[in-house]
Amino acid sequence: MTYSTADRVYDQVKELILTCEIPGGEMISEGEIAARFAVSRTPVREAFLRLSAEGWMRMYPKRGALIAPIGDSEARDVLDARVLLEGHAMTSVAGDSGAVAALAARLSDNVARHRLVEADDAAEFARLDAEFHQLIVAAGRNGLLADFYVSLGERHRRMTADRLRHDATITDRIVTDHAALAAAVGDGDPERFAAMLAEHLEGVHGTDGGLR
Repeated sequence: MTYSTADRVYDQVKELILTCEIPGGEMISEGEIAARFAVSRTPVREAFLRLSAEGWMRMYPKRGALIAPIGDSEARDVLDARVLLEGHAMTSVAGDSGAVAALAARLSDNVARHRLVEADDAAEFARLDAEFHQLIVAAGRNGLLADFYVSLGERHRRMTADRLRHDATITDRIVTDHAALAAAVGDGDPERFAAMLAEHLEGVHGTDGGLR
């Protein structure tokens, strides 16, 4: 399958959205993006249509595209789904001591790399944050749930990047919470893990309605 200019522009603009370099609520134009990536407007228009179909932006003829803000309802839905999927994965793996030890080691490695991220590199911090949670779901050995979680992972990255944009100090809590979650995994305790996960997500991304 050929990787077209439209595909490249799609990937680049989507990355700008996921890292909040273009934050929710901002208007962008085809001309602006075409100039930024030194391409014609045609591939930009194709990329915008694809991003609009996926819900990342809203198109306004002759005005441009509005980057869709992260709504409270979307945030709650993403967090609820993450608690269910990660909790299910931990329950699935808890009875396999070898799998538990391997997962705990991978999570601890992620936390170690997290601690090395430069304070101003929000994009890398958000990527490692998403990776930490994806490792948990992947360990559950349910391919369908793991694939579904990948799509959630993009929204997760964006939510984390947005949170960091508003409060850079939240990084300390995230790393501390992740270390504690890795320890709970190592202990093979799915109930404690689920409770800690819910508290972690609410503390970092807390929404008015809380987690269901």
